Amino acid sequence: MKSLLNKSNINHRHIVIFGVLCLFIAVIHGQQIRPKQLRKEIMQNQMPAKPVKKVSRQRSIQQAQKPLVPMVNPLSNKRATLVYLENSETITYDDVLNPNVQVLKGNIRFRHDNALMYCDSAYFFEKNNSMNAYGNVRLVQGDTLFVYGDVLYYDGNTKLARLRHNVRMVNRKTTLVTDSLNYDRMANLAYYYTGGQISDPLNVLNSVWGEYSPSTNDAVFRNKVKLKNKNFVLSADTLKYNTKSSIANIVGPTHILYNEETNIYSNRGWYNTATERSMLLNRSRVVHKDGKTLVADTIFYDKKQNYGEGFKKVVMTDSVQKSTLYGEYCYYSDKTKNGLATDSALLVDWSSKDTMSVHADTLFTSKDSIYNVVKGYYHVRFFRNDVQGLADSIAYSSRDSIMNLHGEPVLWAENNQLSGDFIQAFTKNKKINKVFIQQQAVAIQHEDSVYYNQLSGKEIIAYVDSGQLKKVNVNGNAETIYYPRDDKDSTLVGMNKTQSSFVVMYLKNKKIDKVVLTSSSTGTMDPLLGLNTSDIYLKNFFWIEDQRPKKVKDLFSIFPKTKRFKPATDKKSASGKPK
Repeated sequence: MKSLLNKSNINHRHIVIFGVLCLFIAVIHGQQIRPKQLRKEIMQNQMPAKPVKKVSRQRSIQQAQKPLVPMVNPLSNKRATLVYLENSETITYDDVLNPNVQVLKGNIRFRHDNALMYCDSAYFFEKNNSMNAYGNVRLVQGDTLFVYGDVLYYDGNTKLARLRHNVRMVNRKTTLVTDSLNYDRMANLAYYYTGGQISDPLNVLNSVWGEYSPSTNDAVFRNKVKLKNKNFVLSADTLKYNTKSSIANIVGPTHILYNEETNIYSNRGWYNTATERSMLLNRSRVVHKDGKTLVADTIFYDKKQNYGEGFKKVVMTDSVQKSTLYGEYCYYSDKTKNGLATDSALLVDWSSKDTMSVHADTLFTSKDSIYNVVKGYYHVRFFRNDVQGLADSIAYSSRDSIMNLHGEPVLWAENNQLSGDFIQAFTKNKKINKVFIQQQAVAIQHEDSVYYNQLSGKEIIAYVDSGQLKKVNVNGNAETIYYPRDDKDSTLVGMNKTQSSFVVMYLKNKKIDKVVLTSSSTGTMDPLLGLNTSDIYLKNFFWIEDQRPKKVKDLFSIFPKTKRFKPATDKKSASGKPK
């Protein structure tokens, strides 16, 4: 019994791991959390409906074409329309020195289809249906698109406008700024390649190469992409962005940094910069400055509410508490501290050399005032090299520093098994100081072959001081079966069986020092030879070594509920000979 009860001293570090369990991601301002709620809401709003714009058949064909090099003769392009000069203060030309070139100056205005072009001076190549414009260049298309620059090279056959120096394109609330811009009016597509910036009311985006469609509000950025928002900075090599919906599509390695406190790494997904909600795919990663990291196949994240959900192969790591939580689905709210992990949920505490692993069908975390509360439900199993256990449920609160095991809990330590209807572990000063087993309390030690040292009663209380077991109380209907050994050769000398209202056992230097029974106690010492197997077990004895987890993988084993029974009940003697 000395080894049995001493092994009940479970390291507090692994008890309170439930109290510091964090599922990391962050907060939903007090409302009740519904599992997978965020995923549903984000998916419903992922792709806002785009307005349908009616276009003619000819226009649809034109938009499908790619930009072409300038053509010399407009008559060779059947779809080409003429560029008209509507105004100029002076017009000069010289057929000898500059044939087919009109030199224009002062208050110049050109018209091409629905576009007007203004400048201070220009060369007009009327036969080629093109012109070069200089000074205060302005291109106006409809009542929403305005393009400004110092120089414009325009080809009416391909509808390609090449603007240079101090270029600015304004489309409603979106502004594109660059030094060199090509605008294909046929495809309604603008692109730059020497560096540029696109800004809208929420964000400013910079890149070396960029493409922008005024009609769809879609933009594509490549090479040193940076999106700046008042709350975060996004860096990427490639990014797709819609200036109307403010949604950024992640299509390559991307890093998002929130106010120096949260880092998001992803190479696929999308981010709504207006609502700050995102869907992150392909093993994306969310890292907080407090040491918490989330990795999953799919993450749905709401930064404004600091709340997230992870799906498939979720890994949540706390580098400060040195613990990792695994599961197929997890959510967590930082402000309310409400969290859930389910579907193969596994908590691993690696804060010491001897790792502790805990599994349950569902793990809940919450905050009671300033106190951590953790609960695990159904098929609770845990494993460490020196202690293992199982229960139907587990609960821990840092308010009273008590871990509660419900539903036929069982603990194993080396060759010892402890069980009862309810087990509590009390801690003080971050160390375990008492273990309380209530109702059907049984402590069993596998002694030799079919023999087990046994201690049972209505309740068992084990007291611990400075990490060592000092005293054990067995209260109410205390019964013991103990097999003493010969001091000389350590052979078993018989079976000692006692009954008492209570038993007090004192230990010193990890050994039994004294046992105190009530005056009305009874007891016998019987030789081993001739004992019935029914005599060598207490009435509530059971031994379920086959359900004991031997490694972390065993934590996911599920055993059907069956009546617990003695290992043998035949009429043979304990020595194996017929009586």
